[in-house]
Amino acid sequence: MTNSSPDRDDPAFAQPARSGATRMADIPAAILAQLNAGQLPTATLAEGLAIDMLALVQAAVPEVAELAAERLAGDLGIVQRMSVVGTLLAEELGLYGLRHLKKHPADTVRGWAAYMVAGLPGRPLDERLELIRPLADDPHFAVREWAWLALRPHLASDLPAALELLQPWTGADSANLRRFAVESTRPRGVWCAHIAALKHDPAAGLALLEPLRADDQRYVQLSVANWLNDASKSQPEWVRALCERWAVESPAPATVWIINHATRTLRKAAAAAR
Repeated sequence: MTNSSPDRDDPAFAQPARSGATRMADIPAAILAQLNAGQLPTATLAEGLAIDMLALVQAAVPEVAELAAERLAGDLGIVQRMSVVGTLLAEELGLYGLRHLKKHPADTVRGWAAYMVAGLPGRPLDERLELIRPLADDPHFAVREWAWLALRPHLASDLPAALELLQPWTGADSANLRRFAVESTRPRGVWCAHIAALKHDPAAGLALLEPLRADDQRYVQLSVANWLNDASKSQPEWVRALCERWAVESPAPATVWIINHATRTLRKAAAAAR
């Protein structure tokens, strides 16, 4: 796991209609109680981090609360807790539970559903991708993040198949799905293990990047730029050459923005070297 923080400019962390607290200490007790009861979606990352996950399990799926209490014991990070609960739910409730929980009003519960997709035993990667698709296109920012985080280990473990299966997603009507294809395969990523093969050979990901180099949605543009910025930390010359080619072949404003954001680490390194 890396200790990176999410890019605060990422539209994935945009607030929904309800304004929420940006610090856990500022969350009103009444709001926190509703979040813990699964009666209210989160409005900010801080609210998601503040949820008492065991209390939410007891409210949403009480039949597994005792097992959840055992598995959630200890000092676990938020990603580990999400994975523990999702895996438990996959074991105990299977596909039937997945169909039910992916429609739950609480975004954290739908996030567990994403980890259920990852935790279902013996499923081929193409089936997991189809199961995760509605969660990758969820209207709530947090569910979309849990979707790629949950499935990323499966994608990384069969990378050639993953890149091939995700390529059609780059042509999806939904910007959420286009973004998933890129974000889930970032060489370094956020709150996740690195993908060594893509750090060493980022060119393997071109089939996902090229179709989106002039995408009209900033949500997708940012993911493409961050993918390339990740790659620039291990393969700077490859990223520099790619951006130079894109600047000539696709001088659209979207591509210019992607190139500028993708090369921020390269510019910082160049400035430090002067």
